[in-house]
Amino acid sequence: MPASRPYRHRPGSRFHGRVENSESRCTHPGCEAAGEFRAPAGRGPSFDGPGDWRWLCLDHIREFNARYNYFAGMTPDEIAEAQRPTAGWERETRAFAHGGADRPPSWSDFSDPLDAIGARFKRRMEEERGRKDGKPLSGKDRESLRVLGLDTNADRMGLRKRYSELVRRYHPDRNGGDRSHEAALQKVIAAYQQLKSSPAFA
Repeated sequence: MPASRPYRHRPGSRFHGRVENSESRCTHPGCEAAGEFRAPAGRGPSFDGPGDWRWLCLDHIREFNARYNYFAGMTPDEIAEAQRPTAGWERETRAFAHGGADRPPSWSDFSDPLDAIGARFKRRMEEERGRKDGKPLSGKDRESLRVLGLDTNADRMGLRKRYSELVRRYHPDRNGGDRSHEAALQKVIAAYQQLKSSPAFA
């Protein structure tokens, strides 16, 4: 891969991420334009180092970004797992070397009388433990609840009420014909259909 000059972002620059005066060429087949934007290619980042990159011109980086989907190839349950804010925290990591210095304090050594540290994740951890009534929730159910902004213990009446609120918010007929919220409306409808037929809301 040809070397490129380090990216220097100028305040007010129109295109964030552009490497100006790049000596690379766009790697899109048949394109002769300058490759001024990096895009992931092939091997992703891992413990062994950063992943592979390729260089694209402005038109082709726009095309790449429009099609890019981090979750491509994942099952709904894998997507829900990857989106958890606590994902990865369960894995044990290697201890840092102390180099003769005192061992840093652990989280359990801190006094947190106002629950400033734990409160942030308390609700999400409660959601991941499941519903109070014991009814099962699939990964699709959890994702649909997030789309609607409902917690795991919502009932059927709360589901219908929230659905009605969001449909009124996003429907073009309630927004002077503005169709800019159609994508959000379709997600709301799909989430409602998923939960309406879920055992948790039967």
